[in-house]
Amino acid sequence: MERNAEQQPSFLWRSDNEGNPAYPLPTWRRENVADRNPKEKRRDKMTEQILLPHADGSLALYAPGDHAVPGEPPGPPRSRIAYAAAHVVGDPLADVDPTSRAVLDWEATIAYRRYLWSLGFSVAEAMDTAQRGMGLDWQSTKELIRRSVAEARDQGAEIACGAGTDHLQPVDANLEDVKAAYEEQCEFVEGEGGRVILMASRALAAVAKTPEDYAGVYGSILAQVSNPVILHWLGDMFDPELEGYWGHRDLDDAMEVCLSIIGDHAEKVDGIKVSLLDKDRELEMRRRLPEGVKMYTGDDFNYPELIRGDEESFSHALLGIFDAIAPAAAAALAALDTGDTDRYEEILVPTVPLSRHIFKAPTQYYKTGVVFLAYLNGHQDHFRMVGGLESARSVVHLSELFVLADKAGLLLDRERAAERMRRVLAVAGVT
Repeated sequence: MERNAEQQPSFLWRSDNEGNPAYPLPTWRRENVADRNPKEKRRDKMTEQILLPHADGSLALYAPGDHAVPGEPPGPPRSRIAYAAAHVVGDPLADVDPTSRAVLDWEATIAYRRYLWSLGFSVAEAMDTAQRGMGLDWQSTKELIRRSVAEARDQGAEIACGAGTDHLQPVDANLEDVKAAYEEQCEFVEGEGGRVILMASRALAAVAKTPEDYAGVYGSILAQVSNPVILHWLGDMFDPELEGYWGHRDLDDAMEVCLSIIGDHAEKVDGIKVSLLDKDRELEMRRRLPEGVKMYTGDDFNYPELIRGDEESFSHALLGIFDAIAPAAAAALAALDTGDTDRYEEILVPTVPLSRHIFKAPTQYYKTGVVFLAYLNGHQDHFRMVGGLESARSVVHLSELFVLADKAGLLLDRERAAERMRRVLAVAGVT
């Protein structure tokens, strides 16, 4: 969509409830509320105010802003590769124990991938954001990969899929079992026509004794894959069972092992996603990658700076937060394509407080916030999750998420979002 001069983004400050300038707001195609008559504005304000709980136990009225979200970008980003790790939509009416069996709403799940593709993103399928290891079992994962790869083929869109060892129970497993589990999942992904994202393995973390064990397993798998893969280093803040990955608890030593494995198999490594929420470590590792191996940031705290880059290099993106902030991320990347870094930051920087809130400790429950925002924005008609994870964040946390999403310009329809927020609050006794 082309934008005329009046549609270019501006940057405004909105006051908090006490009238103090509190936060920057991106504005795109703003409705001219100044042209409304005073009675209409007062009526809208009364209608849209919502009573929200706070951490101190108090309740306070909040009025969502009147700014609009960014318009659709002209196409996929040209200067960066951008994967959005997509969430799954559970079937809320399935009569199963949600903690032991995953049943997905396939229509809504695939529709969300079409939405991400429509904004120019590549989709990272069956990743941590899709609740791998937190409710989504391997049988359901295979069906998810099969359906999503077929849809990507029909859409002419890009997709890569997570391959791990999550169908293997670490109890009594050994290194050969881990290799066999990786081989099974990689073979399935490639057999369906997908690119492999080689996920970190809980089983490998449990049975490996030395860095050489990691090198042996990864070397064996990388020698067998048909096409270069994306490696994923997932930190223990996302999954405590991955503590000591690469054979070291010290991250400096762990990084050396990881870089050595990449260097030994660079022809089979397209890139690596680093999810450590550590900007400086990603920058150091990015500078040391072999030529042709890409850095995909997985840093949901510092992504604007890492994607923008410096005078030496930049990171591509493979982010769970891009599922939640897709419209803003797409518009920001379109600005970056034109070299307009000021515009890029005006759009993307206001999303960081929201992302840091969604990914706050315990970080592994960030999926709850991602799905909740999809519910607020009408991408699914319920707030139920695989594994019952809708209960993994407090109603206070969800209320703050609502406010931060509003401040970032990411409530696609504020009246709908407010009504859905009220439904969730009512269940908690806030009316």
